[in-house]
Amino acid sequence: MTANSIERVTVVGTGVIGASWAAYFLARGLAVSATDPAPGARERLMTAVARHWPTLEEIGLEQGASIANLTFHDDLESALSGAQFVQENGPERKDLKLDLLQRIDAALPDDVVIASSTSGLLMSRMQRACRHPERVVLGHPFNPPHLIPLVEVIGGEGTSAASLERAMAFYTAIGKRPIHPRKELKGHIANRLQAALWREAFHLVSIGAASVADIDDAIAYGPGLRWAVSGPFANLHLSGGEAGIAHTLDHLGPPMQDWWDDLGTPRLTPELQRKVVEEMKTALDGRSSASMETERDRVMLALLKAKRAASPH
Repeated sequence: MTANSIERVTVVGTGVIGASWAAYFLARGLAVSATDPAPGARERLMTAVARHWPTLEEIGLEQGASIANLTFHDDLESALSGAQFVQENGPERKDLKLDLLQRIDAALPDDVVIASSTSGLLMSRMQRACRHPERVVLGHPFNPPHLIPLVEVIGGEGTSAASLERAMAFYTAIGKRPIHPRKELKGHIANRLQAALWREAFHLVSIGAASVADIDDAIAYGPGLRWAVSGPFANLHLSGGEAGIAHTLDHLGPPMQDWWDDLGTPRLTPELQRKVVEEMKTALDGRSSASMETERDRVMLALLKAKRAASPH
């Protein structure tokens, strides 16, 4: 089955990530069959898709895209009937993932790729529960999937090269920006990079070097603006002028190593958690999460439009 021939996707698990995936697939003109055993899941999914739809309309819908192409099923097997690609978004618990992937695998023809959105679990361990581990891959998005293009596609020990190629091709065909890291690691790639920043952010708060608000501003109005345009290595290259990254590393290499050696290794103690929570409340100054999400999506949409205009690739 080729990427261009996929017309029906099943979304298993319709929480925040699953609902965002469902909305995106629908906007790309696909038929989406969804399932989630949680009470009230159907109503929450429909509400979430309707909330995301105006943003997706602004991005641009594929021909035939419609919320009417979404169906919800109370049982997993019914939702999987006719699926040509599966995006699994179950809870981040190994025991539940193993059972869920095993059931999905047992219900599908052996040529259908199963992609898991897991944020940190290793695919080699997850796919062992399946009769056809060769078609099980990691398809990890970044939240919210209906807006952020990145998808990390990684195989486990049993994943075939053909399944990886099909997953990469499918995500590319629907407008995503898939990357294919070559090694399985806890947290994959993007989450590990985030974790490195979070570690130092929590360290700075723990030693009283900066407030939560200061750190958020330092990123949002500093390097975060550059990172939204290009990645860390490209930014290092630009910092070197005409000589590029070679000059930057010659010039900043020794102090960079010194900074690395001085970075903190905080422990997420109850006391540190309480401090961060209290400072976050102060920094929010009454703003609701809903209003912050609206602002985030508006700015992100404008940024994505600007990036597409600047570079079609």
